[in-house]
Amino acid sequence: MAERSTAAVDVADNSGDEPLTAQADQSTADGVAQNRERDTDSAASEEAPGSGGTEVGKTTPPELHSGHKLARRYRLEECVTRLDGFSSWRAVDEKLRRAVGVHILPADHTRARSVLAAARSSALLGDPRFVQVLDAVEENDLVYVVHEWLPDATELTTLLASGPLEPHDAYQMVTQVSHAMAAAHREGLSHLRLNPSAVQRSGSGQWRIRGLAVNAALRGISSDTPQRTDTEAIGALLYTALTQRWPYEEDAYGLSGLPKDVGLIAPDQVRAGVHRGLSELAMRALVNDGATASRHESACTTPEELVKAIGEMPRIRPPEPTFTAPPAYQRTSYQQGTYGRQTPHPGATQPIAAPPPPLQSRTGKALKWAVSALLIAALGLGSWQLADALMEQGGKSSDDTNTNQPSDGNDKSQAKPTSQPIAISGAQDFDPFGDGSEKPSDIDKTYDNSTKTYWQTDFYKGADFGNLKPGLGIILDLGKTQKVGTVTVTFVGNTSVELRAASGTASSQPTSFDAYPKVAAGSGTTVKLKPDKSVKTRYLLVWLTKLPLTDDGTYRGRVADIKVTS
Repeated sequence: MAERSTAAVDVADNSGDEPLTAQADQSTADGVAQNRERDTDSAASEEAPGSGGTEVGKTTPPELHSGHKLARRYRLEECVTRLDGFSSWRAVDEKLRRAVGVHILPADHTRARSVLAAARSSALLGDPRFVQVLDAVEENDLVYVVHEWLPDATELTTLLASGPLEPHDAYQMVTQVSHAMAAAHREGLSHLRLNPSAVQRSGSGQWRIRGLAVNAALRGISSDTPQRTDTEAIGALLYTALTQRWPYEEDAYGLSGLPKDVGLIAPDQVRAGVHRGLSELAMRALVNDGATASRHESACTTPEELVKAIGEMPRIRPPEPTFTAPPAYQRTSYQQGTYGRQTPHPGATQPIAAPPPPLQSRTGKALKWAVSALLIAALGLGSWQLADALMEQGGKSSDDTNTNQPSDGNDKSQAKPTSQPIAISGAQDFDPFGDGSEKPSDIDKTYDNSTKTYWQTDFYKGADFGNLKPGLGIILDLGKTQKVGTVTVTFVGNTSVELRAASGTASSQPTSFDAYPKVAAGSGTTVKLKPDKSVKTRYLLVWLTKLPLTDDGTYRGRVADIKVTS
């Protein structure tokens, strides 16, 4: 049975010989704070041997209280953590009127320099999958780091309180976290404290990671193998999401550990019904000195390798929605025609109303004869008019027969010619409001008659290109000026698009956006763009205006196929 690795010890425990959940909530100067972060550090300022932490400074934490303002802007509201000479607060940015989080420590703290450096490096990444650092300041003998506060986000620890995640939710979590950490490591940044309280799911379903580089710097944690440490931490998160158990013997983060002396066992052996592919993926990430539960797959030691392993898995789709059958339809007394009537008592005989007597008087008889005479007269008049109309129509038909002429070749009843496909002789990516080019080497995949290949844009933070530009697109060269009937564009994901056409008299490909006026627009995965008026041109512009959300939590446009017909 595989043994727990040194990297796993760094991720799971930084508090000496005490269990990870042994830390009690720390009291604050204003008597409000509780350790909402549910950190697993000991209240004693000690680091585990080999954890890479530096000695905690002997400085006294600043005496702060609710209502204190930093930089005349950030008003402290509630202390959520106080340990190791620093404190973390929920605060209000009075300038922008929004909630923020703030880490505070004395300027002469032994970790103050490293915390500032980590915060500024994290802020430069600007990846929306991480909780963003908004400010990092040294002022009035204090160092404080301001970061986003997500009021609608829920920590993984809280989500697991009611049970393990569904396979699709666990797949989304490990996919988005792995892609995010791979992007961070490409920029030279590591987390080193990825745990269930550092991963949150927003109200929109996107997973966010908080404390990139900063949480480790606050606690003096370092690692000689940061990529392996973060990869194993992602494996522990996936293991926990599948089993509701911490994958080590110690209890941590409100979760029970594995039984003593059995080593690490696969998630599908801990709990029945666990997705087999996700179980093997968790074991590949939990390196354990190179040994995994899968004998046929190699271990993943970097987030990039983990991303590749996820890409090789079959995609896990969300469960089908279930609908509750509506209750049986109940007719009301009003619908049954008894509204306003007295309800008969059971067993009581109700008298039957007698029908009104027929018209037996002289007036009644006269009225009946008058009505009958009117009906007979009406029938006679109608018959005469019908016969007259038929005779008149017969005369006209004979006249028309004598004047009929053979139809010429321009008769409108002839079938209209069917549309014909127009070959695309070339294409070019078009980014006039950006850096001028995006993925030009893949542009020919947009008209290779295959929807399995595609050209894609760079990733953005929002569907509207992160407010960086109004759009980008592809210029199609039809070889010569032709009449364009319909342009069908197939996307990967719901995408908004416009069809623009250059003037038919253009002798060369226009290079300015204004030279392509809009002729049609639409949105969807397969969009048929048909101009309202006749269009003759050689150059068409397929212009993307709204991008879909991808599995890694970013926004990209992906064009799989384009067809043009006359």
